[in-house]
Amino acid sequence: MTQPPSGTYFSIVSVLLLVLSVVAFSDNLFTDVGQPSNRDPKFIVHGVFGLAWYVLLATQANLVRTRNLRLHRKLGIAAFIVAIGVTLSTLYIFVVLWKGWADMEPEVRANRLLLPGYALCILLAWQRRGRSDWHKRLIFIGTFFMLGPVVDRVYDPLVMSWAKPLFSTLYTRQVDEAAYLVFRWGSWIGFFLSLWLYDRKQIGRIHPVTRTGCTWFALVVLISEFS
Repeated sequence: MTQPPSGTYFSIVSVLLLVLSVVAFSDNLFTDVGQPSNRDPKFIVHGVFGLAWYVLLATQANLVRTRNLRLHRKLGIAAFIVAIGVTLSTLYIFVVLWKGWADMEPEVRANRLLLPGYALCILLAWQRRGRSDWHKRLIFIGTFFMLGPVVDRVYDPLVMSWAKPLFSTLYTRQVDEAAYLVFRWGSWIGFFLSLWLYDRKQIGRIHPVTRTGCTWFALVVLISEFS
């Protein structure tokens, strides 16, 4: 590490991401374990790698916060292997479920373009593991790229489960669709914005990793929406 750990941003965000991922897939994990996807090997493998990634992300960030760098480095090998598993299992699902670019929804196209960004970020983070400022930002930007399925699925258990019964007369289909879009994009963009604000506060400028990652995310959204 070339810089001492500072602040709790990465610790807090990593735990938040873990909680959101568990809530998003709570039906698979707790409430509807008999659903078909829970018996499909490709989804089981992908789910195990995905959950393992968020668990390790939170663990690693908090190990740095508590300055247990020796264990952090040891678990880094496991995290890199899990990242490979996330990449390959996601890629396999993309290939199996491919329907043609023009036939896919914009958010589905975006996920296809963001996966290589995740893989590249993790690879660069491994290569720059001796430079903490680059390493941690690459890890988190890469993770932000993969948040599409989480923010998509977390809306129902986190928002609609209580909002629809509470505002039953107002919660029309149009309101639900609008609320979903606001929540989806607000949450997803919010994570990128949080890192942007962290940089401004911590180092007084926007780190190249943050700037490049936010730019690529914006370009992917535009390409997916208008291609």
